[in-house]
Amino acid sequence: MSRSCGTLRQIYVLNVSTGKIMKKRYYMGIDIGTSQSKGVVVDRQGRIAAFKAVDHDTVSIRQGFFEHDPEKVWFHDLVYLIRALLKEGGIRSEEVISVGISAIGPCVVMTDQEGKPLRDAILYGIDTRAEKEIQLLNQRYGQEYFISKCGNSLSSQSAGPKILWVRRNEPEVFCRTKMIMTAASYLVFRLTGRNVMDYYTACAGYTPLFSCEDMCWDVEMCRELGCAGMLPELMWSDMPAGTVTRKAAELTGLSEGTVVNAGTSDAAAEAVSVGAAEPGKTFLMMGSTAFIIKVMDRMERDVRMWSAPFVFPGTYSLSGGMSASGSLTKWFLEEMAPDVQKEARQEGVNAYERLSKMAEKIPPGCGGLLALPYFCGERTPIFDSSAKGVFFGLNLNHTRMHLYRALLEGVGSGIRDNLNVLDCYGDLYDEIVTAGGGCRNRLWLQIISDITGKSQALKEITVGAAYGDAFLGGLASGEIDREEIEEWNREEARIIPDESARTIYDRWYDIYKGIYISTKEYMEELDRITKDEKEENL
Repeated sequence: MSRSCGTLRQIYVLNVSTGKIMKKRYYMGIDIGTSQSKGVVVDRQGRIAAFKAVDHDTVSIRQGFFEHDPEKVWFHDLVYLIRALLKEGGIRSEEVISVGISAIGPCVVMTDQEGKPLRDAILYGIDTRAEKEIQLLNQRYGQEYFISKCGNSLSSQSAGPKILWVRRNEPEVFCRTKMIMTAASYLVFRLTGRNVMDYYTACAGYTPLFSCEDMCWDVEMCRELGCAGMLPELMWSDMPAGTVTRKAAELTGLSEGTVVNAGTSDAAAEAVSVGAAEPGKTFLMMGSTAFIIKVMDRMERDVRMWSAPFVFPGTYSLSGGMSASGSLTKWFLEEMAPDVQKEARQEGVNAYERLSKMAEKIPPGCGGLLALPYFCGERTPIFDSSAKGVFFGLNLNHTRMHLYRALLEGVGSGIRDNLNVLDCYGDLYDEIVTAGGGCRNRLWLQIISDITGKSQALKEITVGAAYGDAFLGGLASGEIDREEIEEWNREEARIIPDESARTIYDRWYDIYKGIYISTKEYMEELDRITKDEKEENL
């Protein structure tokens, strides 16, 4: 038994049984993202003792193909962050009680018996290479089968077709494969030597290999795809997967025996970080992509979304995800406003904040300019990998700031598309909890609230999924209770919809929807032509 000790509350813990002052106790969280990885160390009260981020590249070997090198990107970032956090926080390895892990998911990592990757990892829904495999499986089983058995239809987010793609296109790799992992699984394996996966990632991302009816891998489907016996052991995200091995301790600087949780996806961990992982909560993550999660106490199925058990036993999620959000603003800054980026760097200010101030001068609706944010195809609710980005309504009065604001509004309309589906499933709330790097762009948040009609609650700590990982690691260690997240991370601000702006956006929303419907056929044809040209040039 222990309790906080008076003036030493922030640093030490007094053991009531022995009367001795104990060492500092910290909890570490590591999150590996699409273009950036983050790490954090917190104390027992959830206060941040150290934070670090590192950027990395995402390789696109050709259109629709997105990959990471698990060793050079994921494990490199993991080691770098752990060592940097310990050093910069002045933290001794023995003071770190646990490590929580999250990463982009679902990814596909093919490894040998020792866990060595046999090829670069295939990324989540932004990678659309397995279209033929999706068609093949849909023709064989039918979409209704997957909805009923797996809780989800097949899409670019599904790992199963990508595993089949490797089997069909790289048989030499597949024949050597002994284990299949996702990103978080790979990192947990490197730390503990144990191949595990959380239920949320398995169900939401590894369709059609997971049976939501039986809460286990579907043996027959695994045999069908040739991966029986290769998939990870299933666990809840707040469970301990194991402890840091001697080899991992030498590589990372952690102490041997440090508790490591089972891991999860970045979206789930970020939901945990802001207290949005319990039934009745709706969570919006604004990162490179946008992700929306409605947490419930029952399983619901919808062909337009992803269904899955969630982070904790007895919790379930209905989720949606856009293919591009923050990546659009990054594209705009680098390609359309390099001068703004250069000036901001010279003056030591944030370039995105400068863009937002410039865009604030543009009224809602952008003077009749609308944007479809489908620059990487789109995931939910349309599941269309051939969908294209569109600027509609351009005239000579429009400036590049109109284009920028139109992108922000286009993402807002995409989020509205997803929330319209989630609102069909009762427990209606007019508030969502929002987190992610996009929270720094208050103009964007206001636009989202105005378009959706939803208030947004913002928490004090917004470092992202890594903070949720630290909490999950603490749960895995047995030292923290689930309810404590509300004390760790309190509400800081609230974004309220502007009704006058919403009236304007309501007028444009039907047009936004109609643009996609009217051009879908041409998008598909353009996609076919582009792919044919790419194949001819290979």
